[in-house]
Amino acid sequence: MTAPNIGFISLGCPKALVDSERILTKLRSEGYNISPTYQDADLVVVNTCGFIDAAVEESLDSIGEALAQNGKVIVTGCLGAREDEIRARHPQVLKVTGAHALDEVIASVHEHLPPPHDPFTSLIPPQGIKLTPNHYAYLKISEGCNHRCTFCIIPSMRGDLVSRPVNDVLLEAQKLADAGVKELLVVSQDTSAYGLDLKYQAYPWQDRSVQTRFYDLAEALGDLGIWVRMHYVYPYPHVDEVIPLMAAGKILPYLDIPFQHANSRILKLMKRPAASENNLQRIKAWREVCPDITLRSTFIVGFPGETEQEFTELLDFLSEAQLDRVGCFKYSPVKGAAANDLPGAVPEAVQQERLDRFMAHQAEISAERLQRRIGRIETVIVDEVVEEGAVARSKADAPEIDGQVYIDGATHLKVGDLVDVELEDADEYDLWGRLV
Repeated sequence: MTAPNIGFISLGCPKALVDSERILTKLRSEGYNISPTYQDADLVVVNTCGFIDAAVEESLDSIGEALAQNGKVIVTGCLGAREDEIRARHPQVLKVTGAHALDEVIASVHEHLPPPHDPFTSLIPPQGIKLTPNHYAYLKISEGCNHRCTFCIIPSMRGDLVSRPVNDVLLEAQKLADAGVKELLVVSQDTSAYGLDLKYQAYPWQDRSVQTRFYDLAEALGDLGIWVRMHYVYPYPHVDEVIPLMAAGKILPYLDIPFQHANSRILKLMKRPAASENNLQRIKAWREVCPDITLRSTFIVGFPGETEQEFTELLDFLSEAQLDRVGCFKYSPVKGAAANDLPGAVPEAVQQERLDRFMAHQAEISAERLQRRIGRIETVIVDEVVEEGAVARSKADAPEIDGQVYIDGATHLKVGDLVDVELEDADEYDLWGRLV
């Protein structure tokens, strides 16, 4: 019997990517083949994103393309929470499920494309099927979020916080490390709230007991001897506890903290958690403990009611905070978000002008901070080898979103190599170095 072929489209954030990996791992373990083309697939699964309007349109377009090219489509992911909207555009889809609905997706595949056999042996590697390169992987530690930020609808799609037991997370991490993964990127909707829903329950792990808690997880992951990078960390007070782990080299000195704004009134309108924290003071304290810490953040400009003075306060915050890596977005209304009803919508032209000023301001800061690293010797991880040399990342750079380190002439290197380079040049975002 020929094994059936599954096509797969994965959209959205790294957390959705992990969902896709789990679905593919389960399907492959049951004997399904994974097809890279619509034409060779017997059925297509589309894992959607529904965070902002542009992502919704991309998801709906991808569903339409899969239907046109293949005809048999199962839809899952965040946009699946709005089944009526999907079926209004594409009534012929076979099934619609919401986010992190592995069992429902698998059951639907079984219904429309029965598995080829009841397997006795695994057809997958211990670490499962990954959509990332072999040298790094995302490690999702929880689902959902307890907060209700006014610009966000993720809790309505993914629900409240549901943490994975810490021994389950650590077992997955160990398998990934054993398989040769050299960098783990810890992701969730609210990483620093990890374990809150489980009341920080302790679980046995190897020869000890580990609590389901942000610090304890970071400490245990640090024992793997590979790069561990923390994403989506809200600045709760207990985050201070992990900074010494970074200073000691247990985990990467890198924090991705979505501050979103600096003005207290705007933060309250956004209903941001930890909005009352003195973030400038915290940043200063973190750098005193770990001078090499890299701080990454994202911000929104043009939020409803944002005044020119409040935007200027945000620019002043950037000057004071001296963040290393920053992303910025214009406020975009999202269907179902509470912020849609706030007064004082900022005109599109003003939003764009503020975005341009924001990015120009931060570019100067980023360029200056990178210049300080010229002459240093740093360890980098190779992501790609091209005709001109190697493309790598430093400990300060997460894949896809941060900068790169270019090593001219290093064509003998291999993807995943960890090498030392002397940094020789920089622009606003990237570095150039030579092997030492």
